[in-house]
Amino acid sequence: MPLTLEQIVEETRHWSPEKVGELVDRLTEDLHSSPREIEEAWRVEIDRRVEEIQTGKVEGIPGEEVSAGIRRILGR
Repeated sequence: MPLTLEQIVEETRHWSPEKVGELVDRLTEDLHSSPREIEEAWRVEIDRRVEEIQTGKVEGIPGEEVSAGIRRILGR
């Protein structure tokens, strides 16, 4: 007879945080995966953007400035 969700939760309460983290990673792996062609398109895009920053073609925006802009938009 398969374990119930409650039995699984109760069992994992006795596990180390590392072991629980591994379980969560393994269970959510499929939820966060994308088709191979999408992953490849993102890799190409990331490489292009990194190259643009490294060659000086574009200039990055400091994180503090981005955060300030978001706070301004949200009215905080």
